[in-house]
Amino acid sequence: MNLKSFTKVVHEFPARNIIGQGTTIKGDIESSGDFRIDGQLTGSIKVGGRLVIGPSGIVAGSMKCQNADISGHVKADMQVDELTAMKSTAVIEGDLETGRLTIEVGAKFRGKCEMIDTTGKPNETAREE
Repeated sequence: MNLKSFTKVVHEFPARNIIGQGTTIKGDIESSGDFRIDGQLTGSIKVGGRLVIGPSGIVAGSMKCQNADISGHVKADMQVDELTAMKSTAVIEGDLETGRLTIEVGAKFRGKCEMIDTTGKPNETAREE
């Protein structure tokens, strides 16, 4: 494989980043790829792809991403452009804006939820008479 084809292959796959269990980060994170948190983050995170908060993951601050799978603890306001999936072990405190939402039995969510369309605008709920 020559360098030119290797560069092409690298660009076809978005970056995947992990904050491992036992790791604590204080600050802001921005990534164009996918991100998984099994450790602790205090600050904001902005992800261009999928954000996974594992069962041992803890986030305090704010979150913005394309899709979110949450199994851990989140104390943050969240903006998720497409799908938010709250797994049965999730404990979430904060307001949520999302395109679609699934909540498994056992998940705990305290906050308000506003459903948005895929362009990021609030859905129209008023009917014309």
